[in-house]
Amino acid sequence: MSESALAERFNQVVLPHLGDALALARWLTGNATDAEDVVQDACIKAHAGISGYAGGNARAWLLTIVRNTSYTWMARNRPRAMMAVGDLGDLDDMAAAHGTSLRDEDGPETSLIARADTAALEAAISALPQPFRETLVLRDINGLSYREIAATLDVPMGTVMSRLARARNLLASELGRAP
Repeated sequence: MSESALAERFNQVVLPHLGDALALARWLTGNATDAEDVVQDACIKAHAGISGYAGGNARAWLLTIVRNTSYTWMARNRPRAMMAVGDLGDLDDMAAAHGTSLRDEDGPETSLIARADTAALEAAISALPQPFRETLVLRDINGLSYREIAATLDVPMGTVMSRLARARNLLASELGRAP
């Protein structure tokens, strides 16, 4: 493939999903600056591998690269004891991109309650063990299917379903709404 054909393919396959890539990197690294570094590294890797991209779900392909790059980056740049997670502000960004709103703007009381609920949910997600957290984020925030998550995490689909169910149960218990 010519360099211009590779560049065009990169533009078609990778660029439409950069927002999702950045959101996932934020959740995994816990901070926007580190997430930008990770996504930049992931884009370099995606560009280098674009000629080998066989088609299929471009979003899942890119998020797999971002996930792997995140863990490699964190292993190089952070002590093992440090763990960070993203914030639910990513949900606002995604909702705005889809023309929806997550918050009810009925008044200051409603806004305050929504912020408190968001903070509690963010803390509960942060407390989840890493396999549950990443599965939950990929499904409920990034909207990947079970099959896409299984491919991204390189685990069986049953494992994805089990992790997601356990993550949701842990969240419900933490938030005081156990089934």
